[in-house]
Amino acid sequence: MNQHFPLILFFLLLHQRCLLSANAADVFIRTRGIHFFLNGTPFYANGFNAYWLMYLASDPSQRPKVSAAFRQAAAHGLTVARTWAFSDGGYRPLQYSPGSYNEQMFKGLDFVVADARRHGIKLILSLANNYDSFGGKKQYVNWARSRGQYLTSDDDFFRNSVVKGFYKNHIRSVLNRYNTITGVVYKNDPTIMAWELMNEPRCTSDPSGRTIQAWIMEMASYVKSIDRNHLLEIGLEGFYGQSSSNWRTNLNPGFNIGTDFIANNRIPAIDFATVHSYPDQWLSSSDDQKQLSFLSNWLDAQFNLHKPLLITEFGKSWRDPGFSPYERDTLFNTVYSKIYASARRGGAAAGGLFWQLLAEGMDSFRDGYEIILDENSSTANVIAQQAHKLYQIRKIFSRMRNSAMWRRGRARRAPWLAAGNKGKRIGN
Repeated sequence: MNQHFPLILFFLLLHQRCLLSANAADVFIRTRGIHFFLNGTPFYANGFNAYWLMYLASDPSQRPKVSAAFRQAAAHGLTVARTWAFSDGGYRPLQYSPGSYNEQMFKGLDFVVADARRHGIKLILSLANNYDSFGGKKQYVNWARSRGQYLTSDDDFFRNSVVKGFYKNHIRSVLNRYNTITGVVYKNDPTIMAWELMNEPRCTSDPSGRTIQAWIMEMASYVKSIDRNHLLEIGLEGFYGQSSSNWRTNLNPGFNIGTDFIANNRIPAIDFATVHSYPDQWLSSSDDQKQLSFLSNWLDAQFNLHKPLLITEFGKSWRDPGFSPYERDTLFNTVYSKIYASARRGGAAAGGLFWQLLAEGMDSFRDGYEIILDENSSTANVIAQQAHKLYQIRKIFSRMRNSAMWRRGRARRAPWLAAGNKGKRIGN
């Protein structure tokens, strides 16, 4: 059998369903069923995380590093970057205090959006952090305490009306930001692929999942009330909760953090699902083979939602005992092969974003997971190969769509040509 037959059959079926509704002039990424579309063609994301983009770009002397990262990423076929659109309190914040913003930091984010556009890279912008770095939910809770709120837990971020008001104000401020470089308001800029409610939200004080479920519903509705152009995702890691069967919850690596992958992503205003996977952290006492086996089973279980799925964080640290680049490349290949196999048969997996991309000269940002494309040649080659494979899927559909458009156009012209030439002499 031709190895491309399943792929061709998938696109024939997809083509019949989507051709009439595809808007080739739509410059925003959309979802239809379990697929992303851009300009009427399926979109697959081979991407990276770079949380530091705004932070570095807020210093004009450091902006060449941002441009270098985008340039190298584009040269390796990377199309999506996930980064922080938050920095709450502390050193060089975006938000000094609720509603009080650092214009210099915001101009850094303006540069990131403008430079991503220049390099043909889409952005996923995360709006808050579960953890203390760059402020996180702890900073929001402390701001509320300073205004007289009696709060006993950082998880009150998800429950307290004052805290939720602070967070909604941040959503409104970012989405309505006028870019001082491009002149385009963020909510109108197709460079942005999606908003993310929070990086890895967790509410361990309510393992039932009800608190986070209510918070997602409220905040997703608020985002959509401001911006209908962009997609929205939660920022989840993929842990199953009480709405899932035992065999799914048994896949969790021993965590019960108050999220529910199935129920959370079924909220209508959430456009696609996300998964993070770090078997070297979650199963640190296991060998590489057991970690890869866990990763394979973990990803297979996640592909069954009726929405697109992005693996928005994965990686392997060189700080792990016995690390070798081959082990990291094997993990990347495992993730990428799962994505490609799903995409090839028309499944929900739409791409992967590794953690994290750095440019040269950023030693203080190294965390063990960093990839510098010009330094890590074998891993860079794995990344580029995946980009090429996903591009080929998109290219096949594009050819089929153009062929069908040509046939339809020819069919429309045929009666006119026949009528116009009837009874007339052709030629000299």
